[in-house]
Amino acid sequence: MNIKTVTVIGANGTMGCNVAGIFASFGDAKVYMVCRDLEAAKKARIKATMTVKAEAIAKNLIPKTYEDLEECISKSDLIFESVFEDISIKTDVYRKIAKYLQPHTVIGTGTSGLSINELSECFDEKIRPNYMGIHMYNPPYNMTLCEITPSQYTDPDLLKKMKIYLRSVLLRNVEEIKDEPAFMGNRIGFQFINEAMQYAETYKDNGGIDYIDSILGPFTGRTMAPLLTSDFVGLDVHKAIVDNIYNSTKDYAHETFEMPEFAIKLISENRLGRKSGCGLYQAVENSDGTKTINVYDIATGNYRAREKYVFPFAKQMIKELKVGNYMRAFERLTNNHSIEATICIQFLVKYVIYGLVTTKSIGENIYSADNVMATGFNWVPPLAVIDAFGGVNIFKKIASERLANDFLSKIDIDEILRNVPKSNFDYRPFFKAK
Repeated sequence: MNIKTVTVIGANGTMGCNVAGIFASFGDAKVYMVCRDLEAAKKARIKATMTVKAEAIAKNLIPKTYEDLEECISKSDLIFESVFEDISIKTDVYRKIAKYLQPHTVIGTGTSGLSINELSECFDEKIRPNYMGIHMYNPPYNMTLCEITPSQYTDPDLLKKMKIYLRSVLLRNVEEIKDEPAFMGNRIGFQFINEAMQYAETYKDNGGIDYIDSILGPFTGRTMAPLLTSDFVGLDVHKAIVDNIYNSTKDYAHETFEMPEFAIKLISENRLGRKSGCGLYQAVENSDGTKTINVYDIATGNYRAREKYVFPFAKQMIKELKVGNYMRAFERLTNNHSIEATICIQFLVKYVIYGLVTTKSIGENIYSADNVMATGFNWVPPLAVIDAFGGVNIFKKIASERLANDFLSKIDIDEILRNVPKSNFDYRPFFKAK
């Protein structure tokens, strides 16, 4: 596939800007960066060069506005739409570009969860075969995952060619995902994150947000704790993702996608996280130039200094991880029956189970969830967690002993774990001694 010219619509957004940099650098394509106004497009151009750490690509990035759509679309081999996650806004954009599209032009949407089938039907029947979901993860320079999702109308040959282009030219880790709410990465990731938020509300008298984040810290296989991740992404974005899943699915984990009331209240007060200055966490600059990290106390409704919790199981795990004794670290976890160790085990086990259920239903194969979570979230992959616990038999025993009976009654643990292979990923780099 010969893609020499690309138009990115919504290039001033974080994702649009970063993806423009990927097309311009890895793909060496001319990229029209289309924004509402020219100044925003010029700023986006500067940011794009910074994201890929290559000022040389600036010559490939051309700031444009919606007034230039005819020129941009008619000359492009690929259109990448990255406007706000609202179907009416996307529909309006599609209406504007449809009349300028060439027969060979590929149209991709960067949506993180809207239906590809529904979006494709915004176009005329002749255009629909060229439309598909191309969902990259942020920042794409570091997170190489690309979930590609065809609609029922997508041309199979074009889909194959795009997968080859994304893999061989843009150096993406490509996973073909069925057209399901939030696709795979966000489906699995935000199940974990939102249930952690629900637990924060349940355990608000134990500390709430920072208490749960401390139980599920880097030593559990993720670079950033789950609620800190939500704060980084934005509570409004978090809510949009889980609301979509909650309203559109009915699997056994359905209730875990319900947003807690305290988080809805924060959103209503425009306390959205890092981008608004405060949310679940709040960074306060002191007079001496240092910063204090505060956390929202669900019990009181106020911010307080973040606690440095010391849980014996976590302290022991970190000690073993520091010297590379991974097996011993997991023995420390599974032999501890404190409430905190139990919560940690339950989250890790349920993450694996939901990952396997999801990959079997909407992924290409049993390894899809592993690839998605490792290269899209930088989380330890589900199959690798089984390996870390000591294999399928030990994992099944731990699940049967440490998960609640009401949860186990909703699933068939034997069927879920039947013929489960070892992961293609080494679990050790994901578990951090901190």
